[in-house]
Amino acid sequence: MNDSTGMTEKPRSWWQRLAGGLKRTSASIGGALTDLVSKRKLDAAMVGDLTDVLIRADLGVAVAERISAALAVGRYDKAIAPEEVKAVLAAEVEKVLGAVAKPLEVSGAKPFVILVVGVNGSGKTTTIGKLAAKFRAEGRNVMLAAGDTFRAAAIEQLKIWGTRTGAAVIAREQGSDSASLAFEALTAAKLQGAGVLLIDTAGRLQNKANLMNELEKIVRVLKKVDASAPHAVLLVLDATVGQNALSQVAEFSKIAGVTGLAMTKLDGTARGGILVAIADKYRLPIHFIGVGEGVEDLEPFQAKDFARAIAGLEG
Repeated sequence: MNDSTGMTEKPRSWWQRLAGGLKRTSASIGGALTDLVSKRKLDAAMVGDLTDVLIRADLGVAVAERISAALAVGRYDKAIAPEEVKAVLAAEVEKVLGAVAKPLEVSGAKPFVILVVGVNGSGKTTTIGKLAAKFRAEGRNVMLAAGDTFRAAAIEQLKIWGTRTGAAVIAREQGSDSASLAFEALTAAKLQGAGVLLIDTAGRLQNKANLMNELEKIVRVLKKVDASAPHAVLLVLDATVGQNALSQVAEFSKIAGVTGLAMTKLDGTARGGILVAIADKYRLPIHFIGVGEGVEDLEPFQAKDFARAIAGLEG
């Protein structure tokens, strides 16, 4: 893209995309905190008000209380600068997230089987496509399995990503048995020497019994081909659903044995704080976050960057 001087515009860095994507979240959290501290000196009532703001921002009660307590240390009856508040917020959030910010290690098995789960609409199929693009860019041989056989759109979407990324796709018509498809895909991936197999799944959480049976069956048949599969169970969460994401982590952990998380659509919400509450409550590894539609908008999760962006600090 050219600007008015005719010079080519530089692509935005990941930090710029992350900070831009989290603008609504940082405005709702940092903005509200700054408003509070600019009006009066810190006292017990203000600590309570700060806690309320943080709870409303979806950070969770325990985290909100810890941040407020950290802000109060040595600051009673003093005016606090907004940047000081943001720095404490970032430091406390980073403490929570640092323990769970872990890359997805794709090694040790060939193919490395990643079962991708999540409710319909969470960005699951798109995330698979973006991961396929990343793995292909690393020189890996990738195969995709269209295991969400309930939705024709999901099957078509995965085929498009396969074409776009040069990844092989195993798909059948809508209504096919997803476990049979997973068995076929892993068998083919082994024969073709694929390095990574990404398996899409249905996400009809409103019918938990059916979904549980389906996912259990998929895991069972994968183990017939490779006793160690799946090697990762990645839960994709939509940041815009806020508190509902907490219950999704609980349900899918029970149903599918989730090993790690990816959170999408952080650019479309003021509720990005929910990732902090999830990290604090479930302690599951956070592998990826997404702040946009492009392949480059899904990146490995970095606790410090996220904490600074959510607090509205510079990179």
